[in-house]
Amino acid sequence: MTVFMASADELAPSGASWTSLDVLVGELYRSEASNLVRLARFFVDDREAAEDLVQEAFIRLARSAHKIRERERAPAYLRSIVLNLARDHNRRGLVSLRHRPPADPTPPSLDDAIVLREDQRIVIDGLRQLPIRQRDCLVLRYYMELGVAEIARTLGLSPNSVKTHLSRGLRGLEQRLGSEVEQ
Repeated sequence: MTVFMASADELAPSGASWTSLDVLVGELYRSEASNLVRLARFFVDDREAAEDLVQEAFIRLARSAHKIRERERAPAYLRSIVLNLARDHNRRGLVSLRHRPPADPTPPSLDDAIVLREDQRIVIDGLRQLPIRQRDCLVLRYYMELGVAEIARTLGLSPNSVKTHLSRGLRGLEQRLGSEVEQ
């Protein structure tokens, strides 16, 4: 009986090698992971959940990295995975909130302490009240400092749609923050 052993590269999807996919994912992790955790924190309440979402995003990227035709689009693809996972997390969270164990009494990390400053908390709460697309566009534009074209690529929208969501989101946030300041 003859046993043939395939190399890892032979098992990789056509046109790619596992080595090159591993390098891509590793490079993206080093350059994007901390920004993605901060992005996820805008959409979920605790840092551990944000880190888990980002880890899951990289797992999903690794599974489908061979489908990425343009390497420069990979960060946009990762951001869209994180945003979708955060939405799913929040949907599930509403259902499973009753089954959550009591909060861990450990003190917040430095990142959490910074994020929880009162003025920032008010802005984050205002963002969370906006419609999803407006919130996504505002966070990607003003927090991640992406341009309109990169936001459009990340969310799969036209640049004009992004501009519309940004404009409406800013108006909505201004109204919410204005009423919050008056209280």
